[in-house]
Amino acid sequence: MLVMAGWYSYEHYIARPAMVFAGVPVHQDWQTQLTKRIIRNDAFMVGYSDWLGNPLWVSYQVLPRPDNAANLPRPSRFDSDWRSLRCLTFVACITHEDYTGSGYDRGHLAPNHVIATRYGAQAQHQTFLMTNISPQRPDLNRRTWQRIEALAANQFSQAHGPFWVITGPIFSDKPNFLPSSPKRIAIPDSFYKIFIQPGETADQPPKVLAFIVPQNVKGDEDLRTLVVTVRDIEKRTGLNFFHQLDDGVENYIETLIDKDSWGLTQRLANQRARF
Repeated sequence: MLVMAGWYSYEHYIARPAMVFAGVPVHQDWQTQLTKRIIRNDAFMVGYSDWLGNPLWVSYQVLPRPDNAANLPRPSRFDSDWRSLRCLTFVACITHEDYTGSGYDRGHLAPNHVIATRYGAQAQHQTFLMTNISPQRPDLNRRTWQRIEALAANQFSQAHGPFWVITGPIFSDKPNFLPSSPKRIAIPDSFYKIFIQPGETADQPPKVLAFIVPQNVKGDEDLRTLVVTVRDIEKRTGLNFFHQLDDGVENYIETLIDKDSWGLTQRLANQRARF
């Protein structure tokens, strides 16, 4: 009993808070809050829904790239995560093959490149666990999503230093499921990504930039047209972010659109995708 109490205290009051900014996201829907599972990895944390077969949110910190960071080879396959209830109970455990032939990519939420170059090989391999993956259309995954991730890895990382990211899918009330698998893997309508950097002093509010990216993007959109408020994302997802902040600060940053302080210029917002 003491061991369990010690584990619970460590997990809830030390380990999890250290892997997210201003509080682990909370679901307004109590059923979702009770049924989601939090999975900690070396460099990122996942709020996972076995019911939907998707992460609901993923949090990680982007650090400046070390000068000696290696360009690690990309793993060729994605792995099942045996910490998910689906895999623990041998009921509809999600595998690499479940996405094959679906028309959807295996879309990373915690990105391979940023995690690999900042945190190393083991952390990189954890980004290829299926609990970090959501169905993304190719033009979203390989173009628009890649462009936003590249901004974080390169320009934002160099210009702003360490900052936090919370990202995840947005579902309709009655989502469709991957046609390639009988395992009820829900297809999101859109995805969100929130960048947040703590203020340099106690009197300075955090700096926030948030996006909602629909599945049907073409890939070459001006990224500034996808910028939204955090409050917009909360309304679409039922999540409450940054709830440990002072209420006045939380309300301020969650209702603000501030592209300029992040340097999201026309040039950066229209950089071409790698693919």
